[in-house]
Amino acid sequence: GDLAQTGVVALLLAVAAITWALTHRRMAGMDAGPGSDLGGPGWFAATWALMMAAMMLPAVAPMVAAYRGRTAGLGATPAFAAGYLITWLVTGLFGYALIEGVRSLDLGFLAWDEAGRYLAGSVILGGALYQLTGPKDACLRRCRDPRAFLDDHWRPGRVGALRMGAEHGRFCVACCWGLMAALFALGVMSTGWMALVAALIAAERLLPWKTIAGRGV
Repeated sequence: GDLAQTGVVALLLAVAAITWALTHRRMAGMDAGPGSDLGGPGWFAATWALMMAAMMLPAVAPMVAAYRGRTAGLGATPAFAAGYLITWLVTGLFGYALIEGVRSLDLGFLAWDEAGRYLAGSVILGGALYQLTGPKDACLRRCRDPRAFLDDHWRPGRVGALRMGAEHGRFCVACCWGLMAALFALGVMSTGWMALVAALIAAERLLPWKTIAGRGV
């Protein structure tokens, strides 16, 4: 019922607050600017998982609450949220592999005082232009309409919930990859840039004016 859905939203916001604190503590003392060290794969994976919980749980809370309103299965709602976060974890590891792969080539012209700043600027500009495209609009519509997504993708049970969460995560990645790429360009280990990108994602998901919110971002 409504009380259960409200409880889910409150729980997700509490988890997000805790993960914000843990993320800030984990990143303390790091070089948080563009081109900062991403650490080893295990360290990055754990940090990225915390980051995604902190950044994305507030924005996805209406979808998870709507899912909870349709199921009473034990563990189904956590499985849905887990599937969603797993998709973002895989996406982060792909970004990590891409960046570390380029760094391993030791291309001197990509240094910040040479072409690096222009590459970062191009990534941010690309993310901005993607906001104006049809695919972005279609994915954002899916992310903003829990009822339509649940009607089209419903699967029963905990395994079904995990798959549904992953499917919603894929729509979310397709919607937000430009903003996440901009985060990597600005400094993925910066809690300040994290907070800004998280606020932009929440705004385009939660504000009632989809077109204005999307274009404004």
